Amino acid sequence: MTDWTPYTERARQWFEHLRDLICAEFEAIEREAGSDAAFAYTPWSRQSVEGEGAPEGDTGGGTQGLMKGKVFEKVGVNVSTVRGDFSPQFAGSINGASADNPGFSATGISLVAHMANPHVPAVHMNTRFLTTTKAWFGGGADLNPPLPYDEDTAEFHAEFKAACDRHDPAYYAKHKAWADEYFYIPHRKVHRGVGGIFYDHLECSDEAAWEANFAYTQDVGRAFLAVFPRLVRKRMGMDFTPADKAQQLEWRGRYAEFNLVYDRGTLFGLKTGGNIDAILMSLPPEATWS
Repeated sequence: MTDWTPYTERARQWFEHLRDLICAEFEAIEREAGSDAAFAYTPWSRQSVEGEGAPEGDTGGGTQGLMKGKVFEKVGVNVSTVRGDFSPQFAGSINGASADNPGFSATGISLVAHMANPHVPAVHMNTRFLTTTKAWFGGGADLNPPLPYDEDTAEFHAEFKAACDRHDPAYYAKHKAWADEYFYIPHRKVHRGVGGIFYDHLECSDEAAWEANFAYTQDVGRAFLAVFPRLVRKRMGMDFTPADKAQQLEWRGRYAEFNLVYDRGTLFGLKTGGNIDAILMSLPPEATWS
């Protein structure tokens, strides 16, 4: 089992701080809409999983934050910090892990918002720091509008491009392309939304690399906090038709298919003894399949 490190603790503190900022902003939006909805927080402790040796000491856990309101039909903002050993069958699929070296620690924030008004896009954001025999950051954000607006897509991408460009001029093109490839539903031959950025295995070979990758990951979180509430406020008061709602429910079905069949984060959580409710909070409250 991989020990906690000062790097894990610093990353955890940032993810929890970002969680608090995001939840406060989302609650403020609810108040602007005349709702008193607020996040309910449920702590959980990690459980060992089949194939893992008996846990020794603190193996971590997290807090699930969930709100159901007038604007946010269902939004979850989760932070977790866990450690343990991967099962031998799963270890080989993880960067820096193997059956002989199955230990890991991980901390991260994961957010999914499903909106009441179909003119407001659904959204996903996740950033994380993992340690095995290697250490790295990963994450990203993508926009999932049932009724796309080109100007909203452009605004979302512009905010993340600016964040990327502050760190490496090659990041945006690389991480946008990675998102386009990752957030794709092969059996339907469609993307699940209008993209964003996705990155993984930003390896921290020394302290300087860790600081640089941590700074980038923080800016990804700040970019999300800057742009998504603007889009919500722009669209949340718009009228919509039954046909608009039907399209939203159909696209939610595709979102559910992706998360249950292809999403790495869902698999990682299930394979490492995560909280089931927190892992599956990404699923929409309602969806349809034609």
